[in-house]
Amino acid sequence: MKSRYIASLSLAIMFIGFIVTKWWLPDNWWIRLLESGFEAGLVGGIADWFAVTALFRHPFGIPIPHTSLLLKNRDKIVNSLISAMENELLNKESISKKLKELKLFKGIASAITGLISRRKLRVSLLRFAQSALEQIPLEKLSIKLQEVAVDYIRKQDIVPVVDKLTDKLAYDGWDEKALDFVLLQGKEWVKKRETEQFFGRLAHSKMEELQVGGFMGFAVQAFVGFMSPEKLGPIIQGMLLSSIKELGTPGNPNRQKLLEELKKHALGLSANEELMARLKAGIESGAESVGVERFIHLRLEELRQLLLDKLEQECSNGGRSLVRGYRFLIEQAKSKEELINRWEQAVLGYMVSWIEKNHYRIGMLVRDNVNQMDDQALVHMLEQKIGKDLQWIRVNGAVCGFIVGVILFFF
Repeated sequence: MKSRYIASLSLAIMFIGFIVTKWWLPDNWWIRLLESGFEAGLVGGIADWFAVTALFRHPFGIPIPHTSLLLKNRDKIVNSLISAMENELLNKESISKKLKELKLFKGIASAITGLISRRKLRVSLLRFAQSALEQIPLEKLSIKLQEVAVDYIRKQDIVPVVDKLTDKLAYDGWDEKALDFVLLQGKEWVKKRETEQFFGRLAHSKMEELQVGGFMGFAVQAFVGFMSPEKLGPIIQGMLLSSIKELGTPGNPNRQKLLEELKKHALGLSANEELMARLKAGIESGAESVGVERFIHLRLEELRQLLLDKLEQECSNGGRSLVRGYRFLIEQAKSKEELINRWEQAVLGYMVSWIEKNHYRIGMLVRDNVNQMDDQALVHMLEQKIGKDLQWIRVNGAVCGFIVGVILFFF
């Protein structure tokens, strides 16, 4: 039963008892004793009902002076509440002191240790990571990455990049590596049987096309008639292999001359504005192509599948890698205790500074919340919080009045 109903019931009992003993029961000593008790209890109950009601509203809606005290003193109550919270309950000095004494990282580490030791929790974390990874929209992500790459390329000046690459080529030995790579690939291609036949047919056909008169023409025609494609092929192949071997020999004059020409043209690339413009346009066009977006998307798919497989493997192992990783972090932290302490003091210092700068917001928050409530809502809230205890004042008033009335009867 609610306290308000109990208080009303106590007042009703005093009222009914007074009526019954006053007019309905015979006049004798015991009845007068009870009548005196019920009368005093009725007066005490009504007085306390008036006092409790006057705190929240006007009794019977009549604007009696010094009633509805909470609403009349609304600002004073709010200010007192804010002052109590700011200066006594949540004053910034005590909060700052507690924070400075707080072992932040040690507490966090202790909490994580307790959590990470549970196999079920580790597996749940891994499953959550799997679910989150599967939900990533790779189509949109690949498009976004492509847009970022294109925008980055568009904003960059390609000349410094080309200069760095050509410097690497010219001064870090890349020119020789590039030449050796080309010679090696060329050698492998020239050594093939089909390449030999190709050179033979090509040379023979070109020699037949020669239009030379006189004795020279006679000599050429005789040579063409004597040399078939099968004979020309090995000769040209041998010449090319010999030239490739010569160019691949360090210190060879022809090799050095070729490298110098390569360096010269490489170092002059960045000065060719037209070439640089075409190169940048080509890179931008290539980056914007569907093929690049598809390439990014496929790589992301491969990466996601790799991570999902790793996570599934970890789930079957009970998340042991999480434990090993956490232990590794703890060992690293122990070896760098001084650094950790500096970080902790920096974090706590920032928190203390933030509280000192924003402590006044506690009062503002309380005031804003109270101001958003109308009088009826405020009274209802206060009655819900403290009205229940105040109703017992009415009960106590009725009971105490009854006892006092009985005592006064003897005087």
